[in-house]
Amino acid sequence: MGRKARSVVRPTAAHRSRSTGRMDRAGQFSAPETWHDPVEQQQFRCVIEPAGDSFRHVVTEQEIRDRLAELPEHFVTDLQVVQLSRMTRKRAIFPLYGMQWGPNVYLYPLEESLIERYARMPKPQFRIDSEMYGGKWEEVGGIWQLTWTEQTIKDFYLNNVLIHEIGHMNDHRNRSYIDRERYANWFAIEFGYRASRGRRV
Repeated sequence: MGRKARSVVRPTAAHRSRSTGRMDRAGQFSAPETWHDPVEQQQFRCVIEPAGDSFRHVVTEQEIRDRLAELPEHFVTDLQVVQLSRMTRKRAIFPLYGMQWGPNVYLYPLEESLIERYARMPKPQFRIDSEMYGGKWEEVGGIWQLTWTEQTIKDFYLNNVLIHEIGHMNDHRNRSYIDRERYANWFAIEFGYRASRGRRV
């Protein structure tokens, strides 16, 4: 007897924005991403897409696996896929560091130069977050530049962006955008920043 087709209700995406301006509410964000249906598996899968012209992935599959292995096991029990996604022209309009969508986490590439450029001054919290992990800000000709090194960008992605998205995946209580972001930020500080100090990537 054949299986009956059934519709899958996909959850709202949560994301870690690179925007220095307004933060779109998660409910207003329609993720142009590949949805990975949950399947039975021993551990999460990694899917790696080409980063895109002038972009690069800043962490490897093994680095992701090693970092997540340090978390309490129950935090990653439901994780299905970690995808290193490509940067497209459409995504570049609203660039992200990472996104959580149901049981899947997506990490986005950075400029090959490891220099991000913004047309406006960074919001205080964005500047604080990036500087906590070694990012260096400077204004050059009216353009704000955020410069990373190989070490600092790995630290930021593995101990902030990745853990932030895992926090979203484990937030089963909050519903509003503000509350969900507050929880994910706390999770990233507690299980990312504080847990990793004394062990540099």
